[in-house]
Amino acid sequence: MITSSTSLLALIASPLAGHFADSLGRRPVISVACGLFIFGALFQSAATNVWTMVLGRAVVGAAVGGASAVVPLYIAEISPADRRGQLVSVQSLFITGGQVVAYVVGWAVMGRWRWSVGAGAVPAILQAGLLVGMPESPRWLVLKGRDDEAAIVFSQLGHDDCNQIVSQVKHGVKEEQLSASGSMLNELITIPANRRALIIAAGLQALQQLSGFNSLMYFSATIFALVGFTSPIGTSLSISVSNFVFTLLAFAIIDRVGRRRILLYSIPFMILGLASCSLAFMHIDASPSDTVAPSTAVSALKSPSPWSLVLLCSLIFYVASYACGLGCVPWQQSELFSLSVRSMGSGLATATNWTSNFIVGATFLPMMHTLGPSATFLVYVVVCLIGYAWVWRCYPETKNLELEQVKKLLENGWGVKANELPNDLEV
Repeated sequence: MITSSTSLLALIASPLAGHFADSLGRRPVISVACGLFIFGALFQSAATNVWTMVLGRAVVGAAVGGASAVVPLYIAEISPADRRGQLVSVQSLFITGGQVVAYVVGWAVMGRWRWSVGAGAVPAILQAGLLVGMPESPRWLVLKGRDDEAAIVFSQLGHDDCNQIVSQVKHGVKEEQLSASGSMLNELITIPANRRALIIAAGLQALQQLSGFNSLMYFSATIFALVGFTSPIGTSLSISVSNFVFTLLAFAIIDRVGRRRILLYSIPFMILGLASCSLAFMHIDASPSDTVAPSTAVSALKSPSPWSLVLLCSLIFYVASYACGLGCVPWQQSELFSLSVRSMGSGLATATNWTSNFIVGATFLPMMHTLGPSATFLVYVVVCLIGYAWVWRCYPETKNLELEQVKKLLENGWGVKANELPNDLEV
């Protein structure tokens, strides 16, 4: 219940944050998310019963949902085209680094849970402090008719041709207004380019979760206890460290390799890792009852078998492959949408992520009990196979393109074939 409240409020808050990011601006929404996170973390640290803990986690969920929708949007709008993928990936880099820190802090304050949950306020306090010196998104300023302020911000961001960029953004806004067909949601659905962008963004977010990664993050200690590791938390830490290291690799190469290519390269390795996990589980003695209650399984198993070590290596291989591609690329979602629907589209795509996260968290243990560990990981293999085919068919390359150019990719098709690209667009 406590964990579910976080995901539930996150999926509700994401589209709401997208709405307010258009009406109030990107920075105010991020600031409110920081405030909610600080309040939620401190409220949890003072909890006296389950229900107050649930309420605190719900507040944190709202903060995480809002931030996860608007932060990548904000970064994308202030980043230069040739560094946008890298800078948006900073979010994933800090998330994975935070997971490592969380494991270490949890170990250091073991038995003192109030300190553990209260420490969650520290990153939000630091982020709120950093926001003080940050400008508002110049593209949002143009959208609101504040062209002079936008030109100043573009200048602060290192652009030499500020007035020309403002003119290009303003021209795009006017074109979008002329083709507007009612509400923002209606524009997302009825205009073909916007609809394709939403399908791609939401599809990638769903694939990121349904591929099974967060099942591993949530239940890694459960899995490792099940197969006989006497220090499942330490083993889980190795997973988190691998996630961080290979997210760092993705950060370094995403703007050189490209979003589409990095997914097409990494997903097959994810499939191989998951298939190896399934094979390893076929040779590990784990009963259905052990799956649900792994704490009793530790005493039942003498020591990790060679196949348990194969499982550990396979999971690390899978996590490394995930971190290089699906861990980062879906958060580039904002660049797919035109400015007039960017915040709403990003919010809905992020809500898809949290919905899928909720589904995965709720179904993993029942699947392990009903299907068995081996078949459960085969399900994730099938999801990744379908996802690979879909990425190959629908996801265009966007590296080195300005945001105003990206939207042209989806005007006449999915933008993955030469005959679908506009004549004035070079990829």
